[in-house]
Amino acid sequence: MPRLQLLDSKEQVEDLGQTGLRPARLSDYIGQPGVKKRLGIALKAAQKRGEPLEHLLLFGPPGLGKTTLAHIISREMGSNLVTSSGPAIERSGDLMGILTNLQEGDIMFIDEIHRLPRPVEEFLYSAMEDFQLDFVVDKGAFAKTIKVTLKPFTLVGATTRAGLVSAPMRERFGLVYHLDFYPPEDLTVIIQRSSRILGIEIDAASAREIAERARGTPRIANRLLKRVRDYAEVLGNGYIDQEITQKSLHLEGIDPAGLDAIDLALLRTMVQIYKGGPVGIDSLAATLNEEVDTLQEVVEPYLLKRGFIIRTPSGRRITELGLAHLGLL
Repeated sequence: MPRLQLLDSKEQVEDLGQTGLRPARLSDYIGQPGVKKRLGIALKAAQKRGEPLEHLLLFGPPGLGKTTLAHIISREMGSNLVTSSGPAIERSGDLMGILTNLQEGDIMFIDEIHRLPRPVEEFLYSAMEDFQLDFVVDKGAFAKTIKVTLKPFTLVGATTRAGLVSAPMRERFGLVYHLDFYPPEDLTVIIQRSSRILGIEIDAASAREIAERARGTPRIANRLLKRVRDYAEVLGNGYIDQEITQKSLHLEGIDPAGLDAIDLALLRTMVQIYKGGPVGIDSLAATLNEEVDTLQEVVEPYLLKRGFIIRTPSGRRITELGLAHLGLL
């Protein structure tokens, strides 16, 4: 059976508003101003017409708020949210079971949608376009197609690898939004908001320090905030100042640019073993004993964004900025 979770609007208020750090409403969502504005217009238009929101595809690196936006859409539309992921839906029958149980206006969120098996993806096409499923029963001369009518729903797909979403699937999304890394200013606001929710005392300089090292990612910013809180409570008086922040982040292995041990290992490997490149991602993964997907989805995007490495037709190269960060220039 596929892994899925059903949340109704009341449960989302309790989860997000009291114990979670996710904003419950679009007005509370910090950052991504272009996406926020366009999504707000689409939501208001759908509400005005009394229709479900068009199918939405969100893509970008991990931790930037794709799942949060799915929760927000469900709250704004006053509908239930059913969540699953591409690898969890293995057969068309699994998907049929989920879709036929959706009520009108429900939101179905599929994370890692690029990892849906091709037969399952093709099964989705008619569901997205016509809210109808063509289900084949029996085989051979006795085979027949049964049409199952679905209640209108919204599919929200999320992916870190937009290039792996097939063209036929992508074309069926009416809304396609790209989430980019957050600037330190937005992350500082997010950290201050999370601090209030968690009851943490933190000064402005410390919030900015954490934001600068959070790799442009709210999920990482909140994780670092919690680790600094632990350090402050155990080795300090509970108040987070800049000294406590710097000591705790150093202990966590996070350098001033936000690079951690694997980031630095990748840069050093490119220099020491591959003389700065070019080098293929498979070679780097083998040398570092890491999965290729981990390097491509978690490590590379931020290094590329900071300009520490570049991709070329012949492989990855370290840049002068990367060499300078290692103290080699």
